[in-house]
Amino acid sequence: MADLTKHTPPTTVDALYDGIKAKHSDSPRRYLGGSIIGKSCARQLWYDFRWVHFEEFDGRLLRLFETGHLEEPRMVKNMTDAGIEVYEIDDRTGQQFGVQFHGGHFRGHADGVAIGIKEAPKTWHLCEFKTHNDKSFKLLLKDGVEKSKPMHFAQVQVYMQGLGLTRAFYLAKNKNDDTLYAERIEYDKAKADHYIDRARRIIFAEEPPMRISDKPDWFECKFCPYSDYCHGGADVIPNPLPNVNCRTCIHSTPQDDGSWLCELRNSTLPYEQQLEGCSEHRWVPQLLPNLSVLEAEETALGATVVWYCRTGDSDCYVNNGNGSIVSQAEYEGKL
Repeated sequence: MADLTKHTPPTTVDALYDGIKAKHSDSPRRYLGGSIIGKSCARQLWYDFRWVHFEEFDGRLLRLFETGHLEEPRMVKNMTDAGIEVYEIDDRTGQQFGVQFHGGHFRGHADGVAIGIKEAPKTWHLCEFKTHNDKSFKLLLKDGVEKSKPMHFAQVQVYMQGLGLTRAFYLAKNKNDDTLYAERIEYDKAKADHYIDRARRIIFAEEPPMRISDKPDWFECKFCPYSDYCHGGADVIPNPLPNVNCRTCIHSTPQDDGSWLCELRNSTLPYEQQLEGCSEHRWVPQLLPNLSVLEAEETALGATVVWYCRTGDSDCYVNNGNGSIVSQAEYEGKL
């Protein structure tokens, strides 16, 4: 019989990927996540929190992300089979163990807590489960969590502080051969405080923090989804433009209680409204790095019309609201 597999078009596989993508929610996270606070670039975290750009992932990548989540119940079973008690749900809330700081603007959710870890059976441990490719796993074996995976280290420090725990049990799997690696991590209050304060500075910053590098070809900048909004690309105006929503607007401010305030209308902004923005939207000027602020005017509503001057040129543009940026001549022609 002829081998049909090599003649079969990838239609079904494409359909599987399409189905995965269709099921995926594209709604952005409401908060700055504890799982990413250890990123090296504070400016990137500010862009994440401000919803500057939503990176799209195809079905294959989404399936890859799902693989890590699917491993968690298996690791829990492995631990319970070894006589370790693992709790994934907080009885006080009926939900996953969670931590929050700064009014809820900074949050995270733990994989679980456990007691009966063989090296310290009477000590409660935070549980954090991760999967690694072969290269990453070998670095983990060589250098440990703090050096090889600083984001993971920051995450468990923040979660231990939030849950009042003094130890974390970090369990990792090599996706190549199923080898397991475990590391007990000690709570360090100074380091946890550092990450929590870092989150505060990012959340309440009116402007993007300093770049990690002023060189667009720096390896972390070169492949960053925010590169054009940070360093400026070839176009005067970024293409695509930053997202239009309340968090990219100069009129909105995060509040200490976890809410967002529209300074223009003096009203609290629900999540759904934050996503939509409004006709008086004006971008935070630093999101258009090839333009510099020339002056600002007030509209009848009191909203600011920001006039930009092209860097090194006399061409001017107007942030005309509702996601529009036009030349000065075009704007004045509409008056």
